[in-house]
Amino acid sequence: MSQRSVTHATFAVERTFPFAPARVFRAFSTVAAKSRWFAGPPNVKETVREMDFRVGGREILNVTSPDGKGFVFDALYQDIVPNERIVYTYEMQIDGARISVSVATVTFTPAGSGTQVVMTEQGAYLDGLDKPEQREQGIKYQMAKLEASLKQ
Repeated sequence: MSQRSVTHATFAVERTFPFAPARVFRAFSTVAAKSRWFAGPPNVKETVREMDFRVGGREILNVTSPDGKGFVFDALYQDIVPNERIVYTYEMQIDGARISVSVATVTFTPAGSGTQVVMTEQGAYLDGLDKPEQREQGIKYQMAKLEASLKQ
């Protein structure tokens, strides 16, 4: 058996978008809107996407990379305040191995005529299979895709 380990980390990614909080919040709250930005790189194949956006609801995204690795995002919505806050817990898996468990909080704050979004993650990264720096880079990538989707 390989040696087990856990790394705990907290980080926040902040972005300000030139759109009202309600518009930015909507990008998180429907499967159609979220699928435009919350996805892997263009070369991955999406195999499952489900979203039940309510407190107690789940969101699941499964993708397969070109080399055949399976990635799973499995989330449970813990708190939703429309246009203000979303809190969810989630785990990530690669080929059936849990690589992390996290609490994520997304806040939407009016900023002039736009919205400041702060995504804070408190994570437990398991057995050296994932690292906080990798997750933070992934979230920054998603936030850039969010901005592009809002401009469409």
